[in-house]
Amino acid sequence: AVLGRANRFLSSHVNAIATSLPGVLDRDPALAPKTTTVGTPMRPAILAAAAVKYVSPELTGPFRLLVVGGSQGARVMADIVPAAIERLEPALYNRLVLTQQVREEDMARVRAAYVRLKINAELAPFFSDLPARLASSHLIVSRAGAGTVAELAAIGRPSILVPLPSSIDQDQFANAGVLVQANGALRIPQADFTSDRLAAEIRALAVAPERLATTAAAARAIGRLDAAERLADLVIKVAGI
Repeated sequence: AVLGRANRFLSSHVNAIATSLPGVLDRDPALAPKTTTVGTPMRPAILAAAAVKYVSPELTGPFRLLVVGGSQGARVMADIVPAAIERLEPALYNRLVLTQQVREEDMARVRAAYVRLKINAELAPFFSDLPARLASSHLIVSRAGAGTVAELAAIGRPSILVPLPSSIDQDQFANAGVLVQANGALRIPQADFTSDRLAAEIRALAVAPERLATTAAAARAIGRLDAAERLADLVIKVAGI
């Protein structure tokens, strides 16, 4: 992630900085020379998910959409996503296999919206098997925390990222930008994240499986699966062992 102010101060006293995403310190001439992109060390479940090849949806087959909002969910997803789904043509939303992380306080209204639309939806406040769900999805709508972005790149899945607007130093906006610059994601600022906008983006992607596949491949191209080894090598180098 982008360094916060406190970390930025501390960084002036270190010999090396390891970052999870490329390019996040390129604009800081004092820090860039110290920086090595090692990636984010991945847990075994992510490494297993990364081994699953992305398969584009067929135009008349199921379209697997995963909506997540960080560790505690996100109210904006509960506010926007159901209304966006309702704006899709029935031929498209009838194809949806939707998995959405929803906070307990938002669960009743979100569930009622999907029941009314007869959407095939699985809702929960938390998914313990999220890596496998990422791997099985055709498209992910998500916040843009550093860990989330790194996992999307490692697994190689197309995403629509909505950065948390109140994050320190707009780090989520910068995190999402790494994937956007690689053509591996679409970034929508929360101020522009409306049901009409989201519906339009889902509609455009659902009918363009080749674009989804290209975006997945672009995300995967910047993913790092050997981050733990890279970080260990950097520590050994700095320590002079």
